[in-house]
Amino acid sequence: MDILKKENIIMGAKLTNQDEAVEYAGKLLVDSGYVDESYIDLMKEREKVMSTYMGNGLAIPHGVAKSREGNVIKNSGIVVIQVPEGVDFGNGNKAYMVIGIAGKDNQHLDILANIATIFSEEKNVEEMISAKDAGEIYKKFTQSV
Repeated sequence: MDILKKENIIMGAKLTNQDEAVEYAGKLLVDSGYVDESYIDLMKEREKVMSTYMGNGLAIPHGVAKSREGNVIKNSGIVVIQVPEGVDFGNGNKAYMVIGIAGKDNQHLDILANIATIFSEEKNVEEMISAKDAGEIYKKFTQSV
């Protein structure tokens, strides 16, 4: 199973708050067969412990450690949501890219490292926020991964 499928890149989303963004990312992960429904609650639990806003216009909602127990995560995968107007992730932090992740067998560490590499370059961030189609964003991820 592909970690990122083109159809899991959502363009031009309008999200009103952090909870909605996390719920949306979680639902996409569920609908794509990466996780079961309980993962969404584990993602929300993570936000209560610590915001997944990473800086540079990026939020990476994901589950708490216990989400790796049992079969909550079926396959490693990511979903990418472009939010051109931004969504508030608290403390004045606006996320323009929300990337939901699920990593099976500790693959989340590799996934996070790849995302961090891509988002460490301001140019990449700006290009993804202003991208007009999913192919542009897909290319950024597949070239770097």
